[in-house]
Amino acid sequence: MKIAPLTGNLGAEIWDADVRDPAQFGEIFQTFVAHSVIVLRGQNLTPDAHLDFARKFGPINVNRFFAAHPEHPEIALVTKEPDQTQAIGETWHTDHSYDEMPALGSILHAIETPAVGGDTVFCAMAAAFAALSPAFQSILMPLRAWHSSRHVFGPDQADTEATETGRITNAQAARQDALHPVVIRHPLSGRPGLYVNPQFTIGIEGLSTLESDAILGAIYEHCRRPEFQARLRWHPGDVAIWDNRATWHKAINDYPGYRRHMHRITIEGCTLSAHG
Repeated sequence: MKIAPLTGNLGAEIWDADVRDPAQFGEIFQTFVAHSVIVLRGQNLTPDAHLDFARKFGPINVNRFFAAHPEHPEIALVTKEPDQTQAIGETWHTDHSYDEMPALGSILHAIETPAVGGDTVFCAMAAAFAALSPAFQSILMPLRAWHSSRHVFGPDQADTEATETGRITNAQAARQDALHPVVIRHPLSGRPGLYVNPQFTIGIEGLSTLESDAILGAIYEHCRRPEFQARLRWHPGDVAIWDNRATWHKAINDYPGYRRHMHRITIEGCTLSAHG
């Protein structure tokens, strides 16, 4: 097994591994904890093998809103057809932050990718927090923020391309609202990290809209700095795992006229606690 960091702050590539080998899981898991995003090249998994590997991380969280694999409901389909213009996940976000116990992470298996384009970009929340001034860190530490699924997956989104094509469904189930610390202690690494995101965070508890927007806007502008980011280029057969408690991510929609087809499994998480 060969392991190399993707960037100085986030991510690692792994070659010559086999996720079907139980003896390799310990090293893969420790690399995941250390780097928050890992990509295992050239795995070419069957759905059953994908599920077996996912269960080593924990129980599977069946996504409420994504279209499911016809034979394996635990696997969500992340697909963009050549004639579609909208990619799922184009806004910076953290999966399932609207849940009381946000997902540990997601395991995405690339089935079909465009020859060029269709990358995923990640952002390191621990590195972003560490780079804030001590004064701003102290302001953020006691705060909590609301996250919601309603404005993204609810009935108001019924006329979007993703819902019209059946890629996103079940709008009536978008009833999740959750309150989390703005700065969390990571459940695995213990590192402090920011836990707000542009797509699902709707406001900071106890602040006016003006105050909340100012603080969240400053965080988001800071987190978009390139030194906190890692960009993953996909190849068919790759398997990537990212930690939803330590990262943001977004899909890059730059491959018009080509198909991109992925299988995603999400892993159950735990309640998040404040750092400090």
